[in-house]
Amino acid sequence: MLLIRAYATIVPSLNDLFCVVFNNLNNEAMNQNVSYPADELQSLETKLDVLINQYKHIKVENVSLKTKQDTLVREKAKLLEKTTLARTQVEAMINRLKAMEQNS
Repeated sequence: MLLIRAYATIVPSLNDLFCVVFNNLNNEAMNQNVSYPADELQSLETKLDVLINQYKHIKVENVSLKTKQDTLVREKAKLLEKTTLARTQVEAMINRLKAMEQNS
């Protein structure tokens, strides 16, 4: 019986001690701006949402830039073709002028 009374007086004391220690740790954590796992998860979730939105925006922008690049490449090819044609025509005119000059 004495052992049960001793245990009964020790257990509440340990429980009280645990509560005091836990409260002190909790207060220290709050004073030092230590976040709890739920806060960290929320923060990570928010950051992940931001990254996903940035990824989607960049993906759309990338598709747009690829489309513009394809258009510019086609335009460049057309311009090179026109330049080559113009060069050929100018060279032909120069050759005709030289021929006319030699015949006169």
